[in-house]
Amino acid sequence: MKILENKLSFSPIFYGLIFSILCSGCALNKSLFNGKDLSGWKAYGTEKWYVENDQIICESGSDAQYGYLGTQKNYKDFILELEFKQEADGNSGVFIRSKVDGVKVSGWQVEVAPPGQHSGGIYESYGRGWLIIPEPDKEKTLKMGEWNTMKIKVVGSEVTTWLNGTKMVQIKDDKIGKGEGGIALQIHDGGGIKVRWRNLFIREL
Repeated sequence: MKILENKLSFSPIFYGLIFSILCSGCALNKSLFNGKDLSGWKAYGTEKWYVENDQIICESGSDAQYGYLGTQKNYKDFILELEFKQEADGNSGVFIRSKVDGVKVSGWQVEVAPPGQHSGGIYESYGRGWLIIPEPDKEKTLKMGEWNTMKIKVVGSEVTTWLNGTKMVQIKDDKIGKGEGGIALQIHDGGGIKVRWRNLFIREL
């Protein structure tokens, strides 16, 4: 008795289609930082922004004023993922749909601050102030002096934030929905602040 062996033959197009399906999201994440210099970014103010060991460093300067490092491109709907490490005071933040004029910013900040000061919450500068803060039990999610992961999802009028895998806040706001602008990292005024940033990736939606 002969055993018939059925062999299936697939064309390269078929394998290419399967690969495309499996990796449909692989190429969507784009790095905002090349690890070498601040190409694609613009610094505002006199505070220090520089690159060291594949990291962006923000540090208070002699003026001890507000400072920003903003993307030259605007981003509307996106998922942003990054890591930050606070040294010294560590009061900073990530602005979304923001515009900077000198050291005055319009937009919404996802807070990066010392323990108990609402990291992951959303603050509207030169406007309504705090829009939403994390629940008290989530304040312990921040790891001061260590690397933290932050994820920010912005779609239309809805913003959701995560810190170290914990969902911190979610809000729908018509004013945010109408906002236009880029992403900006902040250094707070007052002096004595130093924050490190790395692995900044964005996926436009």
